[in-house]
Amino acid sequence: MASLCHRACNRWTSLRVFGLLFSSNPEVKVMPAASYSLHPPTGAGGHRCFLVQKRWRLTHFSFSSSAPGSPPSEEADSVQFVDNSPLQNTKHNQGRTELSAPDDSLLPIVFDDVPLPSVFEEISDEEALHIEASPPLPPTSFTLRDYVDRSETLTKLVLLGVDLSKLQKRPNVANMLLRLDFDRDVKDRLLFLKDVGVEEELLGAFLTRNPFILTEDLENLQKRVQYLQSKKFSTAAISRMVSGAPYLLNFSVERLDNRLGFYQEELGLSTQKTRDLVIRLPKLLTGSLEPVKENLRVCRIELGFRENEIQQMVTCVPKLLLASKSKVTRLFDYLHNTMGIPHHLITKFPQAFNAKFLRIKDRHLFLQHVGRAQYDPSQPNYIPLDKLVATPDDVFCVTLAKAMLSDFETFQKTL
Repeated sequence: MASLCHRACNRWTSLRVFGLLFSSNPEVKVMPAASYSLHPPTGAGGHRCFLVQKRWRLTHFSFSSSAPGSPPSEEADSVQFVDNSPLQNTKHNQGRTELSAPDDSLLPIVFDDVPLPSVFEEISDEEALHIEASPPLPPTSFTLRDYVDRSETLTKLVLLGVDLSKLQKRPNVANMLLRLDFDRDVKDRLLFLKDVGVEEELLGAFLTRNPFILTEDLENLQKRVQYLQSKKFSTAAISRMVSGAPYLLNFSVERLDNRLGFYQEELGLSTQKTRDLVIRLPKLLTGSLEPVKENLRVCRIELGFRENEIQQMVTCVPKLLLASKSKVTRLFDYLHNTMGIPHHLITKFPQAFNAKFLRIKDRHLFLQHVGRAQYDPSQPNYIPLDKLVATPDDVFCVTLAKAMLSDFETFQKTL
């Protein structure tokens, strides 16, 4: 009878262990292996066996045997099985029967990440039909459009407002952009430009004009800003200069220093006037010096202006240094030789060199037509040069020509 009880209990134990291991809840985890023991038999025939089971620690449900042979019970929100039942035996039991842990084949199987298929693995034709392959990148192309969707750098540059259609027309720029990594090459330089003072909405236009700043060493860029600060350029002035002349920070400190020294020495300007000059027209630091030298030579030799007059005109209209030589000489010839305006009056209003030649010519001829072409300040009915050039047509007709606007428009049709 004892042997029969042992076999029955062994059978019941195996079923209970099997049920715990293969629970329907996939989140149940069995912790230590269970051990069971048989208590001394009593009752009819002097033999009764019952099973003492350990309690387990799980994740979501708690199962325990509160009575011999009772099934597991659920406890709400209990996630632990506590092992607090020692293996028991009594003197009535002739021996202790311990059940070993279940076989490894009964333990839950843990699947690793499924490995990616090998490129050399053969697949069926049906599987091949379901593979979606993106078109390959062209080995050569005449446009960056083919690469925008594949390049993070190009995609983000487009979002910033960079005009790739202009950049791809410039030699070697397209290849340079394709080699750039956004996080490594672009991001820090964009943050640097923003710190310098370039407005965020202007970054696209800035990089369209000067994409090569993305290849400049960041430390060198910082040194050039520090140099300008050492020359007492304010933060607002540096921001204006960098925005107005995108290539400014591509120039070395030595070159920037040489440019500032050239204008100070060539024009005889003070340090403050030199700063004001390049702040108003920062292209003077990045453009070629040849047009500047040529215009200064023309003003001195061909037009006959003195040094102090040139200095006064340049500080008032810095664009005069970069203006077209033919435009400057043509305007001066008409103002001085045709209209009879002397040098000192032209010096007082050098903005006349920015005006359109036909505008000055049409107004002068109309003033002659109505008999009011008087440019000598010592004579009555004096016509100042600034009013002649800068006033709108209706104001010019009423205040200077003393005529109707329709008369001036009719006169222009006869020219």
